Amino acid sequence: MALNREEREKFFAEPHVAALAVGAGADRAPLTVPIWYQYAPGGIAWILTGKDSRKNRLIGAAGRFTLMVDRVEPTIRYVSVEGPVVGTEPATIEQLREISARYLPADKVDAYVDFAWKNHGEQVVVRMRPERWVSSDLGSV
Repeated sequence: MALNREEREKFFAEPHVAALAVGAGADRAPLTVPIWYQYAPGGIAWILTGKDSRKNRLIGAAGRFTLMVDRVEPTIRYVSVEGPVVGTEPATIEQLREISARYLPADKVDAYVDFAWKNHGEQVVVRMRPERWVSSDLGSV
């Protein structure tokens, strides 16, 4: 059964690791990789990635991407959202801290942020406006 707007946005706002998919060219399947993301219901989704990464180059060329999240318990549920890029800017350490705190235990955030800021190279934030949603909850199967 498809989720209603409130259900799908609430589920998408939870800290799932997303599968990011973006077109990779006429002779290639889409690039699909796991990624952390940030989202609040009714808002813009954003990811943080390397400025010179393949992901960032492909997203820039395509102008849009998809994020898909799922779970298997207590019921099988997924939400997929696709939309256009509405902004890209250099990442700040505050954004890195925000997204890290979403996924990591509180006592691990500072060490991870320090390591990532020093070792992952220049990062960018890519913002996507959710435009097309696909969702379902398969109930207890």
